Amino acid sequence: MSALAASLRAGAPWRVLDGYGRAVLAACRYVAPQTVEELLDVLAHARGEGLSVTFRGAGRSYGDAAVNTHGLVVDTCRLNRLLRWEPTSGVCEAEPGLTIEGLWRRTIADGYWPAVVPGTMFPTLGGCLSANVHGKNNYRAGPIGEHVEEFDLITARGETLRCSASENAEVFHAAIGGMGSFGALARVKIRLKRVASGRLEVAALYARDLDEVFDLFQAHLPSSDYLVGWIDGFATARQSGRGVLHAARYLKPGEDPEAEDTLRVERQGLPGHILGFPRAQAWRVMRAMTNDHGIAFVNAAKCRTARWSHNHRYLQSHAAFAFLLDYVPDWRLAYGPGGFIQYQVFVPDRSARECLRDALRLCHDHRIRPYLGVFKRHRLDRFLLSHAVDGWSLALDFRVTAATRERLKILTSVITDRVLDAGGRFYFAKDSVLTPDQ
Repeated sequence: MSALAASLRAGAPWRVLDGYGRAVLAACRYVAPQTVEELLDVLAHARGEGLSVTFRGAGRSYGDAAVNTHGLVVDTCRLNRLLRWEPTSGVCEAEPGLTIEGLWRRTIADGYWPAVVPGTMFPTLGGCLSANVHGKNNYRAGPIGEHVEEFDLITARGETLRCSASENAEVFHAAIGGMGSFGALARVKIRLKRVASGRLEVAALYARDLDEVFDLFQAHLPSSDYLVGWIDGFATARQSGRGVLHAARYLKPGEDPEAEDTLRVERQGLPGHILGFPRAQAWRVMRAMTNDHGIAFVNAAKCRTARWSHNHRYLQSHAAFAFLLDYVPDWRLAYGPGGFIQYQVFVPDRSARECLRDALRLCHDHRIRPYLGVFKRHRLDRFLLSHAVDGWSLALDFRVTAATRERLKILTSVITDRVLDAGGRFYFAKDSVLTPDQ
């Protein structure tokens, strides 16, 4: 028995944990194994004590996915070794606590970038597989699970299963996206995408309303490797749903005269200053603007600038394009002590326009406007607990205050019922509001 497991017998230490949105906090029994052997011992102890187990990676899920008030939270961040990297094939093996940042920093110089990444580089591979994360290229590349070769899974009985699309295939397709309910990941083997340059060509497009957002997406899907939309949640009437789209494509061999230099890790870094302020302090400036009047002003200015520069094209590094959420460290603090929730809905194509238009209208009817809206196109995948639809998603960030917390529950419940009626789905990595019935 490891020293860590032995200490559990005296009771795991308690720690207050939160979701990344800071709107959910819970006191949890907490343990952080440093080796797979310690992980096995911890799970054996939990099994013997009859404890439910929740796995936690970097804690980047916005809601309550990685807290557990009645059992044990097992933090896997210390299981973060890169076990093997094959530059000839683009295949990597790693422990589950390795972050997306730890992965791309090792592979970019060899001309490889993760085929699917979320909007931040800090989640762990284990967390990304458990949530089956998607990126701005979901309509083309699918979720991260489609790029997994195999993994080792420690089950609730303490068995270790090797799982792939051909070995223990049912478990493979259930555990990816299963939010840890099928066991603990101990090793992940994943293949990356070969890239010819460290940069993408990006086009910024202005859309006057939600219908034009849909139309521009449809027009640019065939020629784009990534496509994402920002939606102004404060726009009303005929401008409701207006926004800015960013379409990006990989550069082909020979298109970038600086290709070799741009593949250096240093060329993927994010800027040191934002609007003249050090990145580490930028959230303090944001906090002064994180209110209805401030966000409405910023959104209007952003739309005006985008309208003037419609279809402007420029080159941007993979990291700068993919990880917008990482430009401002601790940006979540800008929302204040109540934090925020991110509420993301997935709606089939046949009913998406009407349903998402209704969702934005309901926000205005309830006088709770989203401070950020992100719009994406999705396709179906083969994973058992997938949130994917052949359709569209809209993620909305709502600031939580003492005055809005209960009203937010009512608003999201009304929108949820509307989304379910439209055949929609939800994403457990971000959810903190669904009821058991929903």
